[in-house]
Amino acid sequence: MADSRRKEQITFPSLLQNRFAHWMSDLPEKLWDMSLCNLAIPGSHDSMSYCLDLCSPVKTSDKILKYLDYVMPCITRPEIYRWCKTQDSGVTQQLDEGVRFFDLRIAHKPNDATEHLYFVHGIYTTVTVQDAFNEFGEWLETHPKEVVILACRFLEGMTEQQHYQLIQKITNTFGAKLCLKTSIDQVTLRKLWELGCQVIISYDDIIAKEYPELWPGIPYWWADTYNAESLVHYLETQKQVGRPDGFFVAGMNLTEDWWYIVTHLYSSLKKLTFPNYPYLCDWIKKQCAGPGKPCFNIIAGDFIGAGYLVPVVLDLNRKLI
Repeated sequence: MADSRRKEQITFPSLLQNRFAHWMSDLPEKLWDMSLCNLAIPGSHDSMSYCLDLCSPVKTSDKILKYLDYVMPCITRPEIYRWCKTQDSGVTQQLDEGVRFFDLRIAHKPNDATEHLYFVHGIYTTVTVQDAFNEFGEWLETHPKEVVILACRFLEGMTEQQHYQLIQKITNTFGAKLCLKTSIDQVTLRKLWELGCQVIISYDDIIAKEYPELWPGIPYWWADTYNAESLVHYLETQKQVGRPDGFFVAGMNLTEDWWYIVTHLYSSLKKLTFPNYPYLCDWIKKQCAGPGKPCFNIIAGDFIGAGYLVPVVLDLNRKLI
């Protein structure tokens, strides 16, 4: 009974104030020596889609969308925006809201004569990759005990030279803050604080093997469904298989298909997501973080600024105490 009462008295100051900008440094000391892959970490899905550019080209690899945009752009463009925008909050706001995993889908725009890289989800963003990296770097300077995991994914339309240039941007921007590849057991808050490391970069390309600063791609459990019950069933099935070694993401994001869009022409991803969040959050509350087979690590979702996901994900860390 004494241990039980003591657990209830351990609190996260940031949670009490409904502020999450310093939640890592607020964790009890007992968790400072636990690998980050065994903590519960909030993440955002398609993190940069808050700034989609309606005037940009359609994603090169999406042939159907490109055709529809060609024949009826006045209908297609608004639909793209409603269904591809997964976040309302910018980088700094997401960080302040407690997000520590960012799903960064990087691409080079077709027929763009510049070397600028952008983010993409259906269409491209107004913010460049370099601008986003700068914003991460500035925030981390004022939050020295917070650690972010930046997943560089998709990497579409990029030449080998552009890969090298992107990696150079990463090293130039974050420098000594980068956590080098090592045994995942060594990636603890206490160790990272000692080293002054705050940034873990995963890079979904074979070129990552050449660089000690780049971690391999992080598995993302994606249910690919617009039905919340089916999403939970998928994640429960994955639990039975067992969690991967190292970092991994459980996606709480619902995904529309073409039939759903056609039958919900005046709807949006936000209207699909919000009514289902209470059900999904109730399910998250029943889960556990840690190294065990059925445990979770990073849990990512849409519209983080709504305040549903972060508190329930962080609360899973209490069960580790």
